[in-house]
Amino acid sequence: MQTEELFALVRKIQKFQCEMQFTEVKSANKGCPKLFDTLSSFSNQDNGGVIIFGIDEKSDFSVVGVYEAQDLQVQVNNQCKQMEPPVRALFTVYEIDGKTVVSAEIPGVDISERPVFYRGVGRIKGSYIRVGESDEPMSEYEIYSYDAFRKRIRDDIRKVDMAKLSLFNESRLAEYLASVKSERKNLANHVNDDDILELMGVTSDGIPTLAGVLAFSKYPQAYFPQLCITAVVIPGTEMGDTGDEGERFIANQRITGSISEMLDEAVDFVRRNGRIKTIIDDDGKRKDKPEFPVKAVREAILNALVHRDYSIHSENTPVRIEMYSDRMEIANSGGLYGKISINLLGKVHPETRNPVLANILELLNVTENRYSGIPTIRTELENAGLPAPVFSVKHGEFSVTFKNNIAQVSADKAHRPTTDDILEFCSLPRTREELIAFTGYSRYYTMSKIIQPLIDRGMIELTVPKKPKSVNQKYVYANRK
Repeated sequence: MQTEELFALVRKIQKFQCEMQFTEVKSANKGCPKLFDTLSSFSNQDNGGVIIFGIDEKSDFSVVGVYEAQDLQVQVNNQCKQMEPPVRALFTVYEIDGKTVVSAEIPGVDISERPVFYRGVGRIKGSYIRVGESDEPMSEYEIYSYDAFRKRIRDDIRKVDMAKLSLFNESRLAEYLASVKSERKNLANHVNDDDILELMGVTSDGIPTLAGVLAFSKYPQAYFPQLCITAVVIPGTEMGDTGDEGERFIANQRITGSISEMLDEAVDFVRRNGRIKTIIDDDGKRKDKPEFPVKAVREAILNALVHRDYSIHSENTPVRIEMYSDRMEIANSGGLYGKISINLLGKVHPETRNPVLANILELLNVTENRYSGIPTIRTELENAGLPAPVFSVKHGEFSVTFKNNIAQVSADKAHRPTTDDILEFCSLPRTREELIAFTGYSRYYTMSKIIQPLIDRGMIELTVPKKPKSVNQKYVYANRK
């Protein structure tokens, strides 16, 4: 670090009165502090971090200077040697406000060497991760994730001893075997079906693997109840927001089945519960535009199912789909796998956490397995005029957020339409699209949960009662004057 950079960094910290993701301050005017937690957390993030000695956080981040620059560097270096693997700090000494300040740049280590930990307490207790301005202990799962990559642990081919081939979907398995024989000619001519299943990772020693169960079992959740999808629609922008009648969820569904079955049902859930924007083109033709493009939704859900962590540490964690009034979030257990970072997603070919599962789904034509999912998501959202997707990794979980651009009904309950508001609005005949826009809810919720009960109570009438699904159907207040 150049001395000018150190000076600028100190002034930035003083301006914002806080430490940051990549900076930590220590007063060190009376001796060298313990640094093991910070050495670990900085080493375990891609860009490392900088420890600045001679700044007192408790005194509004004022410059207090260090007790002795040379000895401080020796003591810090001694602590670095007690880390596993050893940390190599780069020091800079500079005078600020007439006092000596020392910085120690801690490089991020390669993911194959993580987690970096303090040998004095061991890997489990001595591994830390940086969260904002604090160093937090890594969970056993986060430590396992690094070990799984380094040791090439293949969770998708672990045996499921309780599973039976007799409970596989026969037609889907036959389709798969036919595809293998068509695409892998050397297998078709020299290997029988049982051996193909062994070689392709569907079975291991005749016992179904996890990948085989997820792809072919009639009901994988019999063995792994939480390897499913939970999908909810929240009447607001935060979990815990409630609707007019105190409901926490507008829709709430647990989606089960094989990977392909869950994928189709989850896409249908989003389509059914998303709002529809009606556009009239220059020729006067109507076109319904979904809240989120279906291709992007499908790719995001598929990525969550294929690339999630299937280890014993996370097999009780379902994939989550959460639809809010301003966005949709899709989350799965397991951070990024391998050496890829968030800013490189969709730009380079990442290593695959579950290669056998991905290969099975490719042969079933569920996925292309050509790393095109994220580019497709970006392109589809851009073509739909929506903001770019937001990818995030936090606490061992990966998520993608789709933001909508539909005008929202105020989150303030006082501004949401009441029954009286809806009846007054229907003093003139209204189309489905007008009602959906007025309520601010999805088509499904508006028509089934709001309008249909009013029809059942005789408060709203259909203008074409003999054809409830007529494209010309409108809804009108039954007691209008």
